[in-house]
Amino acid sequence: MAPSLVLAGARVVLPGGVVDDGRVAVGGAKITAAAPEDAEVLDVSGHWVVPGFVDIHNHGGGGASFSGTADDVLKAIRTHRLHGTTTLVASTVTDEMDLLVTQAGLLSELAEQGEIAGIHFEGPFISPCRKGAHSEELLRDPDPAEVRKLIDAARGRATMVTLATELPGGIDSVRLLAEHGVIAAIGHTDATYEQTVEAIDAGATVATHLFNAMPALNHRAPGPIAALLEDERVTVELINDGVHLHPAALELAFHHAGASRVAFITDAMDAAGIGDGRYMLGPLEVEVSEGVARLVEGGSIAGSTLTQDRAFKRAVTVDKLSVQDAVTALSVNPARLLGLFDRIGSLEPGKDADLVLLDADFDVRGVMRRGEWVVAPQLA
Repeated sequence: MAPSLVLAGARVVLPGGVVDDGRVAVGGAKITAAAPEDAEVLDVSGHWVVPGFVDIHNHGGGGASFSGTADDVLKAIRTHRLHGTTTLVASTVTDEMDLLVTQAGLLSELAEQGEIAGIHFEGPFISPCRKGAHSEELLRDPDPAEVRKLIDAARGRATMVTLATELPGGIDSVRLLAEHGVIAAIGHTDATYEQTVEAIDAGATVATHLFNAMPALNHRAPGPIAALLEDERVTVELINDGVHLHPAALELAFHHAGASRVAFITDAMDAAGIGDGRYMLGPLEVEVSEGVARLVEGGSIAGSTLTQDRAFKRAVTVDKLSVQDAVTALSVNPARLLGLFDRIGSLEPGKDADLVLLDADFDVRGVMRRGEWVVAPQLA
């Protein structure tokens, strides 16, 4: 067991607000209410301590994919942990059903080992009209029997399925997912406003990367964006990389949904944490140039190269969100959505000692996961 430790002197973001000259006590893998007298005290004055980031939509990083081998998956996890993501849901992309079933089995083993928090199936049950970086010939309607096949393959570790709920079988699949405690997410959809409302009423609770891969907001045909923003039952994902969203679109989402219903995600692919070059996203080739990932054929944006520390820094320095609201979008809300807020998502006694140490410029200077330093404090 790791020795007791006290982080002292930082600005600490707690559920009730920011505490200046705060203290966070860690004993073993947990945050504690107090520390023994012989606990090590680390002076982190001039820094911020925030909860570990939670990413519910991530396809890979570090040159590796969650559609790859176990070693690939662990490499991608490690990459994002170095950037402050202490809890991560592994997302797949559209592929042959038998390959997705096999990958679900592999990922479920890693979920059982505590490496990932679950599995998100993005595709193949999405609209060819809004396919984005998914292989059109592999898309299919969301037949509940096919959806059930993926859920079963995940052995209780399926967290979320993204669906174009307007397709045949979409509403029945939403109901199936809700019955099994799996999040039904509306995304890569060509749904109308009315069809989206129907899907929410059936049990859909997440908007997959709101604004992206869905019809634009229109004054006579408001489409899914209006329905997803207005309904208090829905959490909206946002990719805050400065590429997927104009700042005004992000501001619109925060204004209408409120900080309590926004979850920042990376939608990261292999290049996250690495750099420009050629990569594969499922069966499709991607070119990353100046940090922007696009399909070689067609030019569609293909995920992102984002890490959650960059999303956090952009939120408070460019978007001018409060640090409290950024923490809510990066830690609190996704933890609640996953049903894990009793264990992660905030710096409270009894919860896992998952935290990120940031300097005054909001750059990562330390990452702790379950009481162990993933990135040792860099305070010089």
